[in-house]
Amino acid sequence: MSRATVIKASRAHPGFVAALVHRLSGLALAIFLPVHFLVLGLALEGEVFSGVIAWTNQPLVKVSEALLVGTLAVHFAGGTRLLAIEFFALERAQAFWISAAFAFGLGFSLLFAMRAF
Repeated sequence: MSRATVIKASRAHPGFVAALVHRLSGLALAIFLPVHFLVLGLALEGEVFSGVIAWTNQPLVKVSEALLVGTLAVHFAGGTRLLAIEFFALERAQAFWISAAFAFGLGFSLLFAMRAF
């Protein structure tokens, strides 16, 4: 078996995909947080605050917020999955925990979207 075949097979493993999603969601959150704090800081000024609130009522912003909540939930569940694997040796049920992490994130995202609209 060649090295390229081994690398390709390892990238198809659900654990690799889960780790990739966990890292990408962490990167998205790391990019979002400074922007969020900047907007919050600007919103402390009286006339800007009403503009920020009006802007957040747009449908595209609400969808973005739902995706952000989903990203946060997936990142949280993925981190919890990694802790469970590290501390409790739950490697045999990885597919279940990966599916549970994504279902958790999707569920929270949908709940938030239903509440936002």
